Amino acid sequence: MSQTVADLYCRIQQAKPIKLDAEFVCKAGEVLAVVGPSGGGKSTLLRMIAGLSQPESGEIRYGDKPWFNADDKVQLSPQQRHLGYVPQHFGLFPNLTALENVVAALDHIPKAEREARAKDWLERVNLHGLPDRLPAQLSGGQRQRVALARALAREPSVLLLDEPFSAVDRETRERLYLELARLKEQLAIPVIMVTHDLNEALLLADSMILISQGKMLQQGRPREVLTRPRDEAVAKQMGLRNIFDAEVIAQEEERQITWLKFGEHLIASTYFDSLDIGTKVRWVIPNQGVRFNSIKKGRLCRSFNKLDITIDSMLVMGESVRVLASVVGVEHKIHAEVPLHLAQQLELAVGTETTVALKSELIHILD
Repeated sequence: MSQTVADLYCRIQQAKPIKLDAEFVCKAGEVLAVVGPSGGGKSTLLRMIAGLSQPESGEIRYGDKPWFNADDKVQLSPQQRHLGYVPQHFGLFPNLTALENVVAALDHIPKAEREARAKDWLERVNLHGLPDRLPAQLSGGQRQRVALARALAREPSVLLLDEPFSAVDRETRERLYLELARLKEQLAIPVIMVTHDLNEALLLADSMILISQGKMLQQGRPREVLTRPRDEAVAKQMGLRNIFDAEVIAQEEERQITWLKFGEHLIASTYFDSLDIGTKVRWVIPNQGVRFNSIKKGRLCRSFNKLDITIDSMLVMGESVRVLASVVGVEHKIHAEVPLHLAQQLELAVGTETTVALKSELIHILD
């Protein structure tokens, strides 16, 4: 790929037309996911990095090279930034074949070498055999690959992907995930991917920033953001629905446990040394922290954090079941996600009274 490899630094502030306030680094060889709801400013951010629109203030820098600096009046064009950009609907030329679309991005190398290079990239994204087809004759997944090949053939300093998998069916998406994971091994460049799909971020990204209404809510490793959301806004944005009230009633430093009173229940959570006894808190646990272990045999993994529940509803979603249950002695309801085979094995059904255990290491107290 590019001879010199560098990190991308970005600090952008603007009040209108879309409010944006973000600062982050995307390291070379890293996939950074920008996650958030539609209209939150994700695509705008990507267009600014690409040089297609200009922020009110801030700085974008590739290694030591300024791409944009409001104070010094620097604004490099997209061509000068030499990056790969795959917009939401791929942006292919409809009247050019797959091969010609890739060749069109190769104006940085001698004319005689362009076709061979373009063919090579179509093969690398598994599109050999289709170079002469027009975009209209290709499936969504194939168009996606042409757009990716075209972006990568430029040997870009940075790769930008805007909702790259939203227009393709699930099976194609899974294949493209593998493709991107494989390519990531070969590309030592910063890759920034905009998505509203959390699973996609968890699957593909090394780090992630969460944006809502133009504001950066949190950044970190995807798993970390999911299990340690900073506050309730982040927790909700991450799709966490088990958010409850409690009171701190004891602190055990040696066992690293903070004890919470939740209704009539005692809950052991990860230790938070900054909390005083008597403090009212909000706490959260992801769906996968709620365990239905061999209930029929009456064996639960932990002696504490047990809750008696009644199952209110069950929704089968492919290979898993979403369970909503009332907790005995508390107003709150608890959400859990159980693999379908396990739900059948445990004979879970609406109206069933049973017990769940909460994994204390996944219980997180919000700011």
